[in-house]
Amino acid sequence: MKIFKNIFLVILMIGALESCVVSKKPNMDFFSNSGYDFKGAKFTSFNVPMLLAKPYIKKALKEDGESEELINLVKKISKIKVLTVENGSKEMLKDYARYLNDNHYEDWATIKHDGDNVNVRVKQTGDAIKNMLITVNSDKELVFVDVKGSFTADDISRMISAVSDK
Repeated sequence: MKIFKNIFLVILMIGALESCVVSKKPNMDFFSNSGYDFKGAKFTSFNVPMLLAKPYIKKALKEDGESEELINLVKKISKIKVLTVENGSKEMLKDYARYLNDNHYEDWATIKHDGDNVNVRVKQTGDAIKNMLITVNSDKELVFVDVKGSFTADDISRMISAVSDK
C-alpha cells in the first residue's frame, strides 16, 4: 500500500512541475488564437502550479504584514497564467482591451504606480467572478496575469483597496 502512495505522490509532483514550463509562445487567447500581427513582440509565458505557489504566496503576504482577509483570498485561486510581452505596442494594448470588452470583461480598476499602469478586469456571471485579468503596462514591457478562481465582487474590491492603499 505504501508503494502506491509513493507512486501517487511522484506522479502528482511531476504533474505540478510540468505545468511550470516556460514557453516563448503566448498562453492567452487573444495572443495565441487571434492571427494578430504582433510586429516583433517577444512573448514569455508560464502557468503557475498552484499546488506549489499557494504556500509561498501566503508566507510572503504574512511576512509583508498583509491582513488575514487578503491571505484568505489566495485560497480562492484555482489557476494563474502569466504572459510577458517585450516590444509590445500601444496599438496592441488597445486591441487587447477591445478584445476583452467584446468578450464581456468589465474594467474594474486602473491603478498608477511608479509610472506603470495596472488594470484589473473581471468576467462576472451573476454574483460569481470566475476570471480576473490584470495588465501591467510599463514603457516597453507588458505583463498579463490571468487569474481563475471563485471570487465575489467584495473579494475583488478588497484586493484592489489593499493594493491601492500601498
